[in-house]
Amino acid sequence: MTIEDIALQMTPGIGIKGAVHLLERFGDARSIFAATADELAAKAGLRPDTAQQIVRRKGFPAAERELAHCRRNGIAAVASTDPEYPPLLREITDYPHVIYIKGCVEALSARCISIVGTREATPYGQTACNRLVGGLAERIPGLSVVSGLAFGIDVAAHRAALEAGVQTVAVVANPLPGVTPAQHTDVARDILVHGGALVTELHSQSKQNGNFYLARNRIIAGLSAGCIVVESPDSGGSLFTAHCADSYDRTVMAVPGRITDRASAGTNHLIRNRKAQLVLTADDVIRELMWDLGENPATLRAKPPTPELTPDEAGLLGCFRTDDPLSVEALGELTGLNPGELATLLVGLELAGAVRQLPGNRYMKL
Repeated sequence: MTIEDIALQMTPGIGIKGAVHLLERFGDARSIFAATADELAAKAGLRPDTAQQIVRRKGFPAAERELAHCRRNGIAAVASTDPEYPPLLREITDYPHVIYIKGCVEALSARCISIVGTREATPYGQTACNRLVGGLAERIPGLSVVSGLAFGIDVAAHRAALEAGVQTVAVVANPLPGVTPAQHTDVARDILVHGGALVTELHSQSKQNGNFYLARNRIIAGLSAGCIVVESPDSGGSLFTAHCADSYDRTVMAVPGRITDRASAGTNHLIRNRKAQLVLTADDVIRELMWDLGENPATLRAKPPTPELTPDEAGLLGCFRTDDPLSVEALGELTGLNPGELATLLVGLELAGAVRQLPGNRYMKL
């Protein structure tokens, strides 16, 4: 990482794709700034005014300020030509040349899976997120869960990873060391304490205008071998993340929802239109990604023989004394639970493979 790397990012007229183009022509930032205006024009096709911005080193004063900001706040600036730059992110066509990381830089190069979804997560979505992350944590050594620290499914994925004891990476749409939304500052702190990382492509002198979220989503997709959409309505940032992942030849997966649930309309359409593979369990995810985990007990934690249920879920499962299906009304009478509590527990039992929903809002024990 050199001052030239940050200066390239700070040079007027050089955007993300412009930096990628120059790096392809010259190899590294130092060589770009060593070139003459004629060489920049001939080799990279730059306009004379843009070439002069580089030759006159217009980005260097801002780069000096940025390096000082990083030193003051414990932020690592990593360039795409550095060995610690995440290799999967380097593969995408619009990779950011410099990323700013607080926390464990190595977490970005681990076995990464991104989990995204709606900001208005339902109990079903949160339960599905917890089940998937917990199952993946049991099966995959060196896992990193990547998401965007937004409300809803994003923060649920980070919290599930923290609960499961695996690294998690939050890609934020603001300069570090702060995070957006500010309500998730405590989660961000926990991410760092437990060996994860916060990452952004935005330097501290970026003008905040609210337009960085979609660009941020491409980084979430680029860091990961696969992207899981847990819940999404017909439109939203998580569908854009899935689109980016697909364009980068990454595996796109989705958790199905009920056809009447608006929060699952987008995920169901992804599955129906064959834009995403349907996944229900961690094993489904591992199979779709074709991750070879081997059977070495030194590197693979034992998978529990049966899904672990919460005490409340186990109590509800005990109401199924025969193979006959029970209606939601009957279960409510047997348990005394209100409809919301009952629905949450039934979702958990479904995801655990303990019960199956039948037509007529009835459930059968498996």
